[in-house]
Amino acid sequence: MKLKNVLASAMCGVLLLPAATMADVLEVTLHYAGPESGSAWKGVQQGVDEANLQGQFLGQNYQIKVVNPDEIDAIDDITVLLMATDEETMLHVARHERMSEVAVFNLTSGADALREACQPNLLSTMISDSMKHDALGQWQERNPDTPVSAQAWHEDFEKFAARQLNTRFSRSHGIPMDDQAWAGWAASKMVTDSIARTQNLDSSDMLTYLKTEIAFDGQKGDGMTFREDGQLRQIVLLINEANEIAAEAPLRGVSGGLDSLGQNNSCQ
Repeated sequence: MKLKNVLASAMCGVLLLPAATMADVLEVTLHYAGPESGSAWKGVQQGVDEANLQGQFLGQNYQIKVVNPDEIDAIDDITVLLMATDEETMLHVARHERMSEVAVFNLTSGADALREACQPNLLSTMISDSMKHDALGQWQERNPDTPVSAQAWHEDFEKFAARQLNTRFSRSHGIPMDDQAWAGWAASKMVTDSIARTQNLDSSDMLTYLKTEIAFDGQKGDGMTFREDGQLRQIVLLINEANEIAAEAPLRGVSGGLDSLGQNNSCQ
């Protein structure tokens, strides 16, 4: 989406807001644990920058606060925590008593063990290892002599306004958007979109909203939702040896749709 279209969309939203909302700016802090470098961090920044473009008209201002995962008890007024760490640290933090009603986002790990843990507040925007495995299996069943790799994102993806997102990201950061960058952008985007709709910063309400109400576009098609195990349902891109997009999984005709990709753990 071009900048002028983003701003136009935001202006349309302004007309729907009550006057009282416009009187005060809603200050929002997204907490992030992980290195201040690399793709996931840049993706989070991209999502927050785009939220602030709309926030100029919607009365919202977003910032990112970097925190140490070993000092969770010291964090005040936390709405969500975006994590780009190892899976052991993610699970430890998600299980911390302080975080029991806070959405903890996994931006970087494909480990199936994180999903199998069925931690109710742990949400993964990164695709899982089993999702990649199933996507490759669908391809190989029909194309046994053609090797491909499985990715969450690709710099040449164009459908669903993906080309515009790729352009915005590369212009802002000087590198192509990759899997971790998309996962970071998607997490910050769905959180800021949710806040724009609900005007609510309560962590428990946010967690419930993300798990039960949101159907995220994310420039990968409509209707991405979270499974019971916290994995975000989404397509997987299959990339050939020439670094071209060969197909999108689930392949046409495969039963189960998005749930044909990856374990669908039944969490109680």
